[in-house]
Order: sequence, then structure tokens, then C-alpha cells
Amino acid sequence: MNKIRTDLAIEAHEMCSKEKAEENHLDGIDVEEYKNGDVFITKISVTNEKGSEILGKPLGHYITLEIPNLKYSDEAYQSACAEIAEQLKKLVNITNTTKTLVVGLGNEAITPDALGPRAVSNLVVTNHIKQGRDFLGEAFSRVCALTPGVLGTTGIETIDIIKGVVEKTKPEIVIAVDALASRSMDRISNTVQISDSGINPGSGVENRREGINEEALGVKVIAIGVPTVVDAATVASDSIDAVLAKEKEKFKEIGYEKIYSLLSKSVGNMMVTPKDIDSVIEKAAKTVANGINLALHKDLTLSEIESYISY
Repeated sequence: MNKIRTDLAIEAHEMCSKEKAEENHLDGIDVEEYKNGDVFITKISVTNEKGSEILGKPLGHYITLEIPNLKYSDEAYQSACAEIAEQLKKLVNITNTTKTLVVGLGNEAITPDALGPRAVSNLVVTNHIKQGRDFLGEAFSRVCALTPGVLGTTGIETIDIIKGVVEKTKPEIVIAVDALASRSMDRISNTVQISDSGINPGSGVENRREGINEEALGVKVIAIGVPTVVDAATVASDSIDAVLAKEKEKFKEIGYEKIYSLLSKSVGNMMVTPKDIDSVIEKAAKTVANGINLALHKDLTLSEIESYISY
């Protein structure tokens, strides 16, 4: 039976909880939910191997930020940037001497996969300046960035490129930014996931590569992602669910995963993205980048940071 595709821990938890009818009480999985201004935060901690097996995620912390109207509201955008920065600072200790490598994963030529490279283009990169006479001062930490491309255009595994750069530059933290797959169109463009367990590029579209994590690189790895695509079979299955809303027992009897499996065979390995994906990627990349900028350059305001970037 096909497994429903999602990179989001919050969705994996929702599906597991629904199956077990024990929401927030799965062994080895702790959940905390709260709201901060315009941002709804869900923290999922996978604490043991049983929890990892249930959720299908490595041990670690998965923080989901849900920001309604992120695409349209400047206030929501500012809140999202501030919250990303706040969560990053809780996961890693950053000082003005910390060196961070930010890696923008994905293919810039394919819009739904361009989040990582676009985010990197919005970073305040400082490592080359702070190597010499540090006239930037203590407001800035040391930041370097990399867009390694994808295997199909470079012929080199992404992890091998990153390993080489890490060995040469010796950062204390690696932040990997990548586009994610969701099981819900509602989460595209207004959801950010932050994790300290690393990332498997391409996993959401069944093109899993070697993991980019602390075990592989020897340094702390933080992954940040925004969902930009949904599996076509999931969209079709949800549509059927809506049609059969008046026949819930019949739908329940058939089973969601069985229907999903049948639809997967019909539509194949197809992903769906919204028609306004260009504006989605532009806003998401800017939001993620400035959240990182605020975390790494702690004494600067958002408006100060934006003055350093040419949009």
C-alpha cells in the first residue's frame, strides 16, 4: 500500500493520531501547541526509536509555524520572520564569532523547487568581510552561503559538495533550506518547518538522496523548509472525500490509504503546485532568509537587514 507523501512532521503526526485515535498521546512523541501573535506554533519532539518508527522521522525536534495570510500581509510576514529567528536561537547558540554555512537546496530553474537558492540570494553574507579587519562589529556573525544545485545538473551528489565546503570552511552550524511536500494545499505558502534532525533532499517527491545531517557532516544541522507541492493522488483523494462526505461510513470502510493507493496508480508520480507559485516562492524565500538573518545578526532589526539586500 502506498504511503501518503508529506515532509511535514505535523501532518505525519495528524495521520498517526487519527489512525490510533490517541491524538497527542503517541509513545515517544511529545507535542506542544501555542500561539504567538499571528503565528500558530506546533512543536513535535521525537524522543525514542518507537516514536521515530511511528512518525517516520528521525529523533529530534520539529517546529511548525503556521502563518495565515503570509503572502498578503506585511504584518504576518514580519511576525513570521521574528518567530523563525526566535526558534532558531532556541535550537542553536549564536554569537558574533559563530560561523554558519547556509545551504540553499533545490533547482533554481524549477520554480516549486527554487526556495533554497532564492533564500540564499536574500541572505546578508559576511564571512569574507569578517575574515580580515572586522569593521562590521559585533552586530554581525560570520555567515557564508552555498547553492550546490542538483545531481542532474552538476553530476555530483549534493552531500558530497556540502561535505567538501564544510571541511574547507569549518562552520559551527549548517542551516539547510529546501522546498517540502505537503499532503494539504492549505499548508502551501503559509507553513514553515524548522528541525534539528537534518534533511533528506527529494524525499517528498520520491527522489531521496543521502541525508544532510550532523552524522554526515560532523556539525550541527538545522533544516528549514516550506511546502510548495502536494501529491496529485492526495488532492484527488481529498476531493473524493468531500464528495462522499454524506457517506462517511462507506468511505471509512474503503479506507483512505486504499483509495490513495488506487489513485496513485491512476495519476502516477505527479505533484501539484498552486498557479501563483512564483509569488509563493518569492515571499517564502524572503521570509525564511530574513528569519535566518535576524537570528544570525542578532542586534539588527528587520528594516536594517532589508536595507542591506537588493530585492
